[in-house]
Amino acid sequence: MSERRCILTGDRADPALLVRLALSPDGMVMPDVRAKAPGRGAWVGVSRGELESALAKGKLKSALMRAFKTGPVEIPADLPQLIDDALERQAMDRLGLEARASNIVTGSEKIEVAARRGQVHMLMHAADAAADGCRKLDQAWRVGEDMEGTDRAGQVLPVGREALSKAMGRDNVVHLGVSDAAAAQRIGAVLSRWQSYRGCANGDRRDALPEAQAAEMSNGQP
Repeated sequence: MSERRCILTGDRADPALLVRLALSPDGMVMPDVRAKAPGRGAWVGVSRGELESALAKGKLKSALMRAFKTGPVEIPADLPQLIDDALERQAMDRLGLEARASNIVTGSEKIEVAARRGQVHMLMHAADAAADGCRKLDQAWRVGEDMEGTDRAGQVLPVGREALSKAMGRDNVVHLGVSDAAAAQRIGAVLSRWQSYRGCANGDRRDALPEAQAAEMSNGQP
């Protein structure tokens, strides 16, 4: 897909960096994070806080009316939360898919061994993971990547172990090590957009997303 323009900032970016909004049959604006809903769409590339401000000031409604060209539109008061929920589901679904494809290692001991061997391409920690456990695996990852002495560390996800365990279909999932490079690209793409929307420190959406999108397409992943 070609670049799309954020209706609030006017900035253009790869669609993988933005969130698409679509009109439901009854004229309600709804998130379409997979960009598959039929009809005209509108794209936003701002954080949740910025979106909430635009919604409260009426700027979002004006921008949507110009984008859809259909006259008045109905915007749910909880649209920012609906987008957040949709992005979280997409991220958790992706983790589940990669787990079923045997592209993710769980369990601190298994992750540490794989990390020291240089077999971990992406490292993630639950939001409620213990700090010492994170530090231990981060250090193992740096050793395996030959990056000792740097600040390289795994991503702290915006969800805790309960959400990760549910997504993975396993008990007490606290840390995740991605053992496949293409899988890491795919996971990184959806996580970056979600974290950036959340305003998380890990959520720099500019990092290699076009490459991640290309990897997703080449591997035929949904």
